[in-house]
Amino acid sequence: MTHEFPVQVYYEDTDMGGIVYHANYLRYIERARSDWVRRLGNDQNAMRDAGIIWVVQRIEADYLAPAKFEDELMVETEVEKLTGARLTMRQLVRRGDTPLFKAVVTAVCVTAADGRPTRLPAEIRASL
Repeated sequence: MTHEFPVQVYYEDTDMGGIVYHANYLRYIERARSDWVRRLGNDQNAMRDAGIIWVVQRIEADYLAPAKFEDELMVETEVEKLTGARLTMRQLVRRGDTPLFKAVVTAVCVTAADGRPTRLPAEIRASL
C-alpha cells in the first residue's frame, strides 16, 4: 500500500537560488507520514493521552535532484518493515516521474512520560 501526499513548493521553502532548502524535504516527508497515519485511523492525540507517542529514531536520506519554487511535488510513503516496536518506511519525493529525494525512516513508539521504547499498539500494527 502506497500513500501519496501532494506538496506545493512556496517561496519560503527555497534558498536564494530558488531551490528547495535541503531541510524542507524532512518537513515534506513528516507531513506525508502524519497524513498517512491519520488516514489509517490512528489518532495521535488519543495515543498521547494514553501515554504513547511516535518518535523518529533514524533517517537515511538521499538528495537526487533539486525541486524549485512553484513545483508541484508528490510524496510517496510505504511500509518497508514492521516489528513489535518499530516501523520502517520508504519515502520518495518526486516531481512528475522525476525522483528528487528519497529516505528510509524508522519510527518507534515510546512512553510519553519517560521516553522508554514500547510496543506499537495492536490496532496500529493491524492497520499496517
